[in-house]
Amino acid sequence: MPKVEPLSGIDAAWLAMEDETNLMMVSGILTFSQRLPLKKLKEVLRRRFLKFDRFRQRVVQPEIPLAARPLMPAYWEWVENFRLDDHLHTVRLPEPAGRKEFRELVNELMSTPLDDSRPLWEMHLIENFGKGSGLVVRLHHCIADGMALVHVLLSIADADPRAGAAGGAAGTTRQTPSDGASPGPLEALFGRMFSMTGQVTRLTERVVRESLESLSNPARLLELAQEGAGNALAMQRLFLRSDDPQTVFKGPLDVRKVAAWSEALPLEGVKRVKRALGGTVNDVLVSAMAGGLRHYLKRRRQALHGLELRATVPVNLRRKEDSSQMGNCFGLVFLKLPVGVEDPLERLQIVSRRMNKLKSSREAPVIYGLLCALGGVGKEVQQPLVNLVGAKATAVMTNMMGPPVPLYLAGHEVDEIMFWVPQSARLGLGVSILSYNGKVRLGVATDESLVPDPEKIVEGFHREYKALSELAAAAPEDAGSRAEEERPRRKKASRPKISSRAAAARRKVGKAAPRGSRAGMSVPQQCQAQTQKGTRCRNRVPGGEDLCHVHRKKA
Repeated sequence: MPKVEPLSGIDAAWLAMEDETNLMMVSGILTFSQRLPLKKLKEVLRRRFLKFDRFRQRVVQPEIPLAARPLMPAYWEWVENFRLDDHLHTVRLPEPAGRKEFRELVNELMSTPLDDSRPLWEMHLIENFGKGSGLVVRLHHCIADGMALVHVLLSIADADPRAGAAGGAAGTTRQTPSDGASPGPLEALFGRMFSMTGQVTRLTERVVRESLESLSNPARLLELAQEGAGNALAMQRLFLRSDDPQTVFKGPLDVRKVAAWSEALPLEGVKRVKRALGGTVNDVLVSAMAGGLRHYLKRRRQALHGLELRATVPVNLRRKEDSSQMGNCFGLVFLKLPVGVEDPLERLQIVSRRMNKLKSSREAPVIYGLLCALGGVGKEVQQPLVNLVGAKATAVMTNMMGPPVPLYLAGHEVDEIMFWVPQSARLGLGVSILSYNGKVRLGVATDESLVPDPEKIVEGFHREYKALSELAAAAPEDAGSRAEEERPRRKKASRPKISSRAAAARRKVGKAAPRGSRAGMSVPQQCQAQTQKGTRCRNRVPGGEDLCHVHRKKA
């Protein structure tokens, strides 16, 4: 086994994105109703967690000039005198040791960088969270993406409490839940892109590599782009998009980060909403989340009319046979959130249509290739391009499917699981949706200087979900199913159909459609492209589209 191993391009890119105001860590919590013994936890980590090489390796970044970096990239180096105690710490919360004190500890750890002289991960065992205990886990994004880290979690836990308590072998939870068991990960929507990932990635890497060598030669960039028309169109759309509107969610970042997470929603209840109103489980949750952002902006007296905010959404590009490998293998797509839409049913329709449209998007593999290519060029070149992408979005949003059955760690049942993603591209808002054991939770992480009270976003999320639940209760349960069945027969993509009964249910709970709009009609939006003068195009486009007919023709 070699002592050193170079970081892949995309892993190096995530490492280079970090600074003190934007730490590239995945942070998560697990809670237990009973006290988790430190000794048993150490035994499990030694046998199951440390079998992954990355958790016993540190990152070394050679101090060399920019031109020489491709010849000597950052690399993984084995830590010869590795000590588990350097990474597993015990903490006692101040009394009354409840949720508030737990949140404060999470905020402090999310704002504290990992020690880069050691492997880039840490765990804090909270010995007195209420009558039980908690575990805070921090892992650097250069080690692995969210899908890989979920695999790690499943590998150290058991579905049978007797296995962990008796020191049995892992493996009882490595089965993949069925799509109907939990809100399928957003990544599952894009499974058919696996086959074209390699081709698109190679083309994108070549475009970026050669364009960095000759930034003053746009004709050469166009020539490379024409080698793959669909891929070039995806890249053009990425850079032609106008910047996201300025709201309280965007601005200079501070060091301090704050987090909040929702109470658990029964998954079966979310499914009832979906069956009654249409869309998918994920559409319902994302729509309620967009409503939560709307409520927060309204509290801060932001203008809401016609407001749309983009979220960058990770898309898993890992093949099934590579699910157990560490590292990053995902791209990003941009989802426009209809924050300006007040009516919850109309907002759900718009979200559902846009999510469906993303299934055929090539943005994910294109951005994956972009990150791979940027990994070896250093911050001097990388940062301006990262900032360019970051200006076109407001939030990072991820939806992860957890196990549908309870997990046991060291023989103790895990009551609650939540995680928060790093706000890459210098964004100040991160949103996470996670299902576990028949329940769903929303997590929000923000920069304290921009949004000091993320719990208010969570409150808005619960309020909007309640509104959707009331609509669903007043509508026939098969209304959404009938609408979904009719959609594939349409030649053109359209907004999910609303049954007359569902519309009547909306009126019944006092949520009539906004004046001047009708259910099922596209709402015109402004073109997202920029003109040659650098101003935003004034042409109108159908709701859900990015570009007007002029800029679509140019693309």
